[in-house]
Amino acid sequence: MSRDGRHGRGVSTRAVHSGSPPPVPDGPVVTPIHQSATFYTEPTPGGEVRYTRYGTNPNHLALAERLADLEGAESALVLASGNAAMAMSLLACLEAGDHLLAARSLYGGTLRLLRHELPRLGIEVTFIDQEADWAGAIRTATKALLIEAPVNPTMRVPDLAGLGRLARERDVPLLVDATFATPVNLRPIEHGATLVIHSATKYLSGHSDLIAGIVAGRADLVETVRDRLISFGPALDPHAAWLLERGIKTLAVRMQRHNANGMAVARWLEQHPAVLRVHYPGLESHPDHDRAKTLLDGFGGMLALVVHGGDEAALRVVNRLEVICAAPSLGGVESLVSMPRYTSHAALERDERHALGVEDGFIRISLGIEDAADLILDLAAALDPETGAAAGDASGGLTATSTSGAGSGRGENGNLGQD
Repeated sequence: MSRDGRHGRGVSTRAVHSGSPPPVPDGPVVTPIHQSATFYTEPTPGGEVRYTRYGTNPNHLALAERLADLEGAESALVLASGNAAMAMSLLACLEAGDHLLAARSLYGGTLRLLRHELPRLGIEVTFIDQEADWAGAIRTATKALLIEAPVNPTMRVPDLAGLGRLARERDVPLLVDATFATPVNLRPIEHGATLVIHSATKYLSGHSDLIAGIVAGRADLVETVRDRLISFGPALDPHAAWLLERGIKTLAVRMQRHNANGMAVARWLEQHPAVLRVHYPGLESHPDHDRAKTLLDGFGGMLALVVHGGDEAALRVVNRLEVICAAPSLGGVESLVSMPRYTSHAALERDERHALGVEDGFIRISLGIEDAADLILDLAAALDPETGAAAGDASGGLTATSTSGAGSGRGENGNLGQD
C-alpha cells in the first residue's frame, strides 16, 4: 500500500511521501528513474498498457498520485508543459460549436490558445472582467469557465468561491490555473474548481531546470485529458518527471520563504518614493486583499511594481539590478525580473495593456529564496543609485538572514513571451 498522504497529514509530509512505495529492505529511498519508452506485457495484455507516451510510466504515476493528494483531487496527470496541460484540458471540455467563458486577464500563452487556436477549431471564446456578471454571460453552449488565481502579472484574486458555486449550479466545469499559488497557498478544488492546472516549470519544480505541466481534478475529466494526451502526444520525459518529483519534496519549505520574501519586499517597496504602486495581495492597498486573506494560505513570491517615469524609468531600474536578474519565467529559487511590455504583453497595444492593468512603468518580480535583506538592498540601489544602499539599510531594518514580514491568510497574442 502506498504511503498516500492521508487527510490530516501536513502539506510538507505529503509532498515528501505521497505516491512513494512502502519501504522494503534494500529498496531505494528515492524513486528510480524508469527511463523506458515501453514495458513488457503478456502477449494478450489485460487492463492498462504501461507506455510512456500514454502518461503511464511509473515516474508519471508516482508524481500524479502526489499531486492529486496535494490538491485534494480525485486524480492527476503530468504533461510536457504548462501550455500542454492547459490545451489538453480545454480540449477535454470543448469541441466545435461550444463556448468558453474566460477571464480577460490570463497568462500570455493561454491567451494565444484562446484567441488563435480555439476559434480555428470552431470554439467561441468570450472574455470577461473578473468582477463582471459571469452568471449572466453563461450561455446554453457554454461548456467551461476559465480563470487564473492569482492573475499574472497584476496579482488580482478572483472570487473563486463564488465562481465555484456558479459552476456547480450551472453544471459547467471550472478550470483554474493556480500556478502562482501552488497547492501550498491555494487548493481550488476546495472552492468548487473542477480542474486545476499548473505550469510545473515554475514553483512545483522550483529550480528552473525543467518544463512540465500538471492537471488535477475530477477523475472522469482527468481521464478525458489523458485521452487528448494520447492523441496529441505531449508526454513528459521520465527523467523530467523524476526531477519534478524531487522539486515537489521541498515545495512547502520553499513556499514559506517565497511567502516571507514577498511580504517583506512588498511592504518595503510600498514606502519607496520612486514607486507609484505595488501589486501584492498581502498588502492592504491591494484591491482584493480581503478576499486574498480568506482564500489564500500565503500571498506568494510574485509581485509587481509601477515606478514613476514610465517604461524608460522601469527599464533603467531593471538594468541596475544585480541579485535579481532578467529572465522570462518565475517560481525558481532565484529571483527573476521582467517587464510584461516586452514579454507576455509584447504584442498588445498600449491601451490594451493598460486595460489589463499593465500600465507604463510596470515591472514584475518573481522573488526567490535569497535573503530578503539582500533583495531589498538590490532594489534600493536600482531604484535610487545615489543613495540606494543606505536607503535599503534604513528601510525595514532586516538582517541578512531575515524573513520577517511573512504573510498568510487562512493559516497576448502573437509574439507572446514565456512569462
